[in-house]
Order: sequence, then structure tokens, then C-alpha cells
Amino acid sequence: MTSIFELPDDLLASLITSFPCREAQINALATLIHPRIAPCRNLVVHGTEATGKSSIVSDLLQTLRDASSSDLNYAIVKSAECVTARHFFERTVGLVGDALRNESAPARCETLAALTAELTKTLKYTEQDPRSRFVLVFDGIDRQRDAPPTLLPALARLSEIIPNLTTIFIITTPSPSLMRICSPPHIHFPPYTKAQYIAILSRTPPASLPNTTQQETTELWTRFTAAVHDSLARPAARTLPRLRQCCATLWPRFTAPVASGTHKAREFSKLLIAARAYFQDESILEPGIQRARRDAPLAEKKKSSSGSGTDLSTLLPPTARHLLIAAYLASHNAPRHDNALFSTWHAGGKKRRRGGVAGSSTPNGTGRGRRAKHRRIARKLLGPGVFVLERMVAIYVATRQEWIPGAEDGKGGVDGDVGMAIATLASLRLLVRVGGGAAGAAAGAGGGADLDRGGKWRVNVGWEIIRSVGRSMGVEVEEWLVE
Repeated sequence: MTSIFELPDDLLASLITSFPCREAQINALATLIHPRIAPCRNLVVHGTEATGKSSIVSDLLQTLRDASSSDLNYAIVKSAECVTARHFFERTVGLVGDALRNESAPARCETLAALTAELTKTLKYTEQDPRSRFVLVFDGIDRQRDAPPTLLPALARLSEIIPNLTTIFIITTPSPSLMRICSPPHIHFPPYTKAQYIAILSRTPPASLPNTTQQETTELWTRFTAAVHDSLARPAARTLPRLRQCCATLWPRFTAPVASGTHKAREFSKLLIAARAYFQDESILEPGIQRARRDAPLAEKKKSSSGSGTDLSTLLPPTARHLLIAAYLASHNAPRHDNALFSTWHAGGKKRRRGGVAGSSTPNGTGRGRRAKHRRIARKLLGPGVFVLERMVAIYVATRQEWIPGAEDGKGGVDGDVGMAIATLASLRLLVRVGGGAAGAAAGAGGGADLDRGGKWRVNVGWEIIRSVGRSMGVEVEEWLVE
């Protein structure tokens, strides 16, 4: 005697053949969806990208509807095709009406309450036929744009209001409180393993190579797919469609020695050595993407010894160069000299910027400003000091009008370009974060730019570089240093 919980063997045979390595998921879905076995109200289907969730659910519903005639009907709503929440609601109502061949035009549906009312009115036939079942699938519902926070809990309660309704949620990663109801059944689609990848790809081997039998070609293809998986599965082919595309792209190049007669199909090791360059060059897989030049990246030019200043002067944008000079001045000038150097009102409307502003002496050799006798090393030759980010930006704003031609008063404030320039300098390690707690230290070490105005920084370039950068802008940095 056949149990009512067993499906006919031939019902899912074609589906299992089309989707190998997913037999357990297909049987579980069929059991929880079929109206004559163990249908459930809500079902969560989750897994990473390209694991067969949407395709299997769609084909399974089509197969079950063809087998059960009028007992099962379904509609699939794809969130990727819905721009707003209102679009999602109205599309759901429209697809349900199309599945039921409802010729009336769908009404406006802007809220969850209106959606519930429309679906209740459309699916009221289920009260008259308790054996029928309607399956409503929400594909990618966790990525729905402009979704209200109560969307998933409200959709999960539709089956409590509408009899004989099964709601399937296809998502990537479910959270513990996903629907705020008793835990519904979950079906996990795990990523394919290496053995499963090889088994799936081996089902459709390519045509036989010249002077090679089909069996030898199939064996070579199996070993080739394993090699492609080992070399490209993590960096470039993490999904089954992508891995299949990589194999199709590399196969003609890999088997070229066999076609030319220089190697045999059984000499896999020699073929692998001859084609090892193809497994290391991503441009073969993506010919439309130009690879970045490796001969002169900006970070390496910054570290070069001879022409580093000239390279920075050429490659850095004007705002970044200006901020780099301001950072150098903030590192090598004491804060007490900022008024004398950068303030217009401090010197009667004209900035005094010749070296030795604070270190000059009176004619008779006395006075508070007399140069200290123990200082014998120029300030620019000493190591850079620590400055506050707000001070560097203030120096940038104060010198903008004089250093940048065409800059007017009122237009030299801090904008998005300044923040982007600071982030660029920090990522290139031209500016280094040296304080501000563990979070700030971690940001500085990782090349990020925490734009806290109280954060402490230090310039990371020498005098020769900063002098070349300044001269590229027509600025003699030495005139702005206090000796």
C-alpha cells in the first residue's frame, strides 16, 4: 500500500535530473507544497546566490500544477522588478489576478492593509474548495526597496487570514525574528561543494577533440573542471554559472596543444603546465575590463627616491597638493606662530611670511624674539610634529586665496572635495593618523580617514618632496616655515 506522504516516482524525476545535487531540497519542497501531502502556511527558502533556489521553486510549482490540474495554482513576485513598496503591492495583486485569470483591472494598492484586503477578495474562492491550494512566492523579498519594517510579518500572516494559502519567502540569510511568528519550516540551499561542481559540469562534456575518443575527452574535461575550481573558485568563479563560463572560456586554450598534436589528452600534467598562465590572468575571463597598470602605481611612486616629488606634483590633484602643504606647515610650525603667518589682520592686512618671524631679534640683540642659541638644526630638517586636523584645514582655508589663482573670498570653505582629498592622502599614507583612540588608530593603520576635527595626524613626506609639490603650485614652502 502506498503512503499518502509519498510522491509518485516519475513526478519529480525530470526535475531531479535537471537540478543534480538538489534532490533533498526538491523532495522537501514538494512535500510542503503539494495540496495532498503536507502543505504548510509559510515556508522560508534560503541560501547564497546562484544555488538554484528560484529556479527549483519555479519549475517545481509548474510541475505540480500540471500534475494536479486545478488543485494548485501559484504566482511568483520578484522584488528585483519592483521599484517601490507601492509597486510591489500592486504587482502582487496583479500577478495573483493573472494566475486566477481575473479579467478585472487591479485596484490601487498603497498599503499593507490594502494588499491584505485585495488578496482576501481575490482568493475568496478557496473557502468554497478546501482541497485547492494557492502558492504565493516572494523572490528576494529581503532586498525589496522602500519596504516598510512590518512587511515580512504582515506577509507571513496572510495565510492566517486567507484559507489554503501557502506563502514562500526566498531570501539569502534569515534572521531569528524574521517574521515574528512561530518558526516556519526552513529549507536551506547550501553552496555547492567541489565534488558537486565537478559532478554537475561533467554531465555535459564538450565534443570530442581531434584524434581523441569521447571517453578520453570526458576524462580530460573532468580533471580540467577540478583544476579550474581549485584555481578560480574563490577569486573569480564563486557560483555555478560563473564557473561554467570560466570553463567554457579556458577549454579551447587549454586543449589547443591536443588539437595541434603536440600533446595527448592523457598528458594532463603537461597540458596544465603549458596553460598555467591562463589560470592566472583575469583579463582572459573579463576582456572588457582593462587591468590597472602595474609599472607605476601612485603609491609606489610616492615611495620612490629620486622622482617622488615630481610624480606627486603631477599625479595629485590641486586640492590634495594644497592640503599636503598645509599638513607639512602644521607639522613643522608651532601653533603659536599661526596668527603671524596666516592671519590678515595680525599684520595690518598683509601676511608676514618670511622665515624667522618668531625667531628674529631686535637690533640691539635683546628682546623676547631673539633666536635661541642652542638651536642649530633647521626646523624643516627635524622630524614632523603632531597636529590637529582642524588646524590643518584652517591653514588650508587661510592660504587658499593666495595660493590658488582665481579663488575668491567666501568660496574657500571646506567642501566635499576637501574630505575626498584628505581620504586620498590618508589612503596613500601621505598623512598618518597617530591618535584618537583604538578606533582612530585602526583607521589610520588601514589607510582610512577618520575626519574627526579633533583627531591628531602627522605628515609623512620629507622636505624635498614637499618643496617640489609647492613649486608645482608656485609656492615656496620655505617662506612659510618659522626658523
